[in-house]
Amino acid sequence: MDQENRSKKMKSGLEKAPHRSLLYALGLTREEMNRPLVGVVNAASEVVPGHQHLDTLADAVKAGVRMAGGTPLQFPAIAVCDGLAMNHEGMRFSLPSREYIADSIEIMARAHAFDALVFLPNCDKCVPGMLMAMMRLNIPSVLVSGGPMLPGNIGPQRRGDLITVFEGVGKVRSGAMSEEELEYMAERACPGCGACAGMFTANSMNCLSETIGVALPGNGTIPAVSGARVRLAKTAGMRVMDLLARNIRPLDIVTPHSVANAVAVDMALGCSTNTVLHLPAIFGEAGLNMGLDIFDQLSRKTPNLCKLSPAGAHYMVDLDTAGGIPAVMSELDKLGLIHKECLTVTGKSVGQNLCDSKARILDPEVIRSVENPWSPQGGIAVLRGSLAPDGAVVKQSAVAPEMMCRQVRARVFESEEDAMRAILDGKIVAGDGVVIRQEGPRGGPGMREMLSPTAAITGMGLGRDVALLTDGRFSGGTNGAAIGHISPEAADGGPIALVEEGDMIQIDIPGRALNLLVDEAVLEQRRAALRMVKKDCPYPVLRRYAALVTSAANGGRYRDV
Repeated sequence: MDQENRSKKMKSGLEKAPHRSLLYALGLTREEMNRPLVGVVNAASEVVPGHQHLDTLADAVKAGVRMAGGTPLQFPAIAVCDGLAMNHEGMRFSLPSREYIADSIEIMARAHAFDALVFLPNCDKCVPGMLMAMMRLNIPSVLVSGGPMLPGNIGPQRRGDLITVFEGVGKVRSGAMSEEELEYMAERACPGCGACAGMFTANSMNCLSETIGVALPGNGTIPAVSGARVRLAKTAGMRVMDLLARNIRPLDIVTPHSVANAVAVDMALGCSTNTVLHLPAIFGEAGLNMGLDIFDQLSRKTPNLCKLSPAGAHYMVDLDTAGGIPAVMSELDKLGLIHKECLTVTGKSVGQNLCDSKARILDPEVIRSVENPWSPQGGIAVLRGSLAPDGAVVKQSAVAPEMMCRQVRARVFESEEDAMRAILDGKIVAGDGVVIRQEGPRGGPGMREMLSPTAAITGMGLGRDVALLTDGRFSGGTNGAAIGHISPEAADGGPIALVEEGDMIQIDIPGRALNLLVDEAVLEQRRAALRMVKKDCPYPVLRRYAALVTSAANGGRYRDV
């Protein structure tokens, strides 16, 4: 479609005089109306710390669009702060928000015939939701995130972040820390705006947006408070006008090879396990069917080069000063893992971008070389077996060596709240496997993150001796033997619904196995006696979500209707 045709059908011709009248009401001049109309999708919020500064970046984007000859028009998007929604019913709404974000942007963009779009997300489900909309709409687009938060100074020569506070709750309960010390830490761990400072879901997705090629170099790592972040936003506004002039669209950029680039960098960085939900959903919107197998295939041959919080002591600002995502991609290219021919929103290929930036590692402890990786395999492993026939996901780069191969005794809970009480009351001991079910996409509904229980286990000193297994999911801030996305979920009659107190479960992460060590004849008896009880859900939005959502193994996308 010609670049003028999209907005022209809304603003040009005799019969569109009423439409122009409404555009005049916005204060637009004829000159502005005659230029391409660029939608600026701004998820600014006074609720979400990662989004509180997005208005500043939106102004920068609009300045860039105007400098390049376009007319920017801003409209809003919702976003959930997963940290604030954690460990109460609010978390049920987080993953569903991804679909609503995508739907609402599609509605606004199609209804108002924008010629191009610039997307401004930052936190967890907002980034994939916007990317899903970008793929559906397939008009010239650039994503520019709000950037990562700086770590907090929580004591002399000691840095911390939100996860430090979550783990502090368990330390208080175990007697290792006082409530006063915890509150001191809470006041300082999150010093200001930005996506929480470690390689959690938001920063994972912002880094992978850069890797895929739909965001500019630096998108994933430039700190939120930096002037460079404002310059990046201005550049994004200018870049989208060039993409429009050249009619370069998202589906020209997103290809099977850019998928492979994203997954390889995911493994090297040790990203959040939520990427295994979001990337299939995003690429599915681009018509690319992406299952779990590509994650495991690339994990086996991609070295883990970074250990950022929660897996290690480094933060996003350290990754930025060490060379950022271009340095990681350049290092992986030594192993032939990067498809350098892929097009990006710079208008150049991945290879040209890496050459232009002179990408190289500036701190070999933050970004290790392929000759000296943290691990020869990537950060995420996909497990299968009698407990997870369709797969389960674990962030193996954050698992203690003692838990890589282990048999655990099942402690079964029907909700996160029940498990959390047992953990904090000291009822979970070394050798236990905390099984939390009925928390999958349909069963929850909403597939809640289990950051509070995993952080409590770590805080109470059990991270090397206790596993947590769930059909729900985990925050990018989770560490330890946290195995999520167990599929099929309990609500679909998956084997996790058959687990009973005291059953033994085999975890073999190197062997990619997750097995319920119960005779098949016994499981058949349990299956015959199983009575599925549908949760009473008082919220219409969640009832609609449960009716439409598919398995976590498929990215939790809506089924076709």
